[in-house]
Amino acid sequence: MAAHPALPRTLILGGARSGKSTRAEQLLAGDPDVLYVATGGTRDGDAEWAQRVALHRERRPGSWRTAETCELEAVLADRADPAPVLIDCLALWLTAVMDECGAWDDEVWAAGGEAAVGRRCEALARAWAATGRRVVAVSNEVGMGVVPATASGRRFRDTLGRLNMAVADASERVLLVVAGQVLTVKPAADR
Repeated sequence: MAAHPALPRTLILGGARSGKSTRAEQLLAGDPDVLYVATGGTRDGDAEWAQRVALHRERRPGSWRTAETCELEAVLADRADPAPVLIDCLALWLTAVMDECGAWDDEVWAAGGEAAVGRRCEALARAWAATGRRVVAVSNEVGMGVVPATASGRRFRDTLGRLNMAVADASERVLLVVAGQVLTVKPAADR
C-alpha cells in the first residue's frame, strides 16, 4: 500500500491487535527517513510490554528514527524536520495525559481533571490540523466493545472517542483496520 504524497494527515483506527500499526508502517514504507513517535514509554518490569515494543522496533526500517515522547504538539509544529511522522499511538498518549492530570480519580476528574484533559486534547487536535508535515497516526477504536466496568474506564473511552473524532475531522484520510483488513472511512479527495 503506497502513501499518497499529497496526503499530509492520515488517521488509522482499529482494535487491539487489528493490524493498525503494521498498516501505518506500510503507508510510509517507501520513505527512507521517517520519525516514528512512540507514545507508550517503558514500563519497568513488564516483560509482555517489552516484547511488544521489541516487535514494533524489529518491523521498522533501520533508517527510521524513533522518538519516545508524548510532546506531540511540538513534533507536529516542527518545521525544521521535513521527515514524515508516524505517531503510535493516540490512545497511549491519552493514557499519559490522564496520568499527568490525575484524571483516573473521580474527584480529580470532577474538580478540574476533565477540563485539563480536554485542553490537552484540543491542543493536540489544533496541532494536527495545523501541521504541514506528512503524518500518520494510529489510535484505538474503543467504542465498539464492552462498556467499561469503571467510571475511569468509561471516561477514557469517551475522551478517546472525542479525540479520534477531532483528529479525523482534520485528516485528509481516515482508515479503519479490522482483522488486518483496511476499510476506508474517509477517502482522500483528489486534488
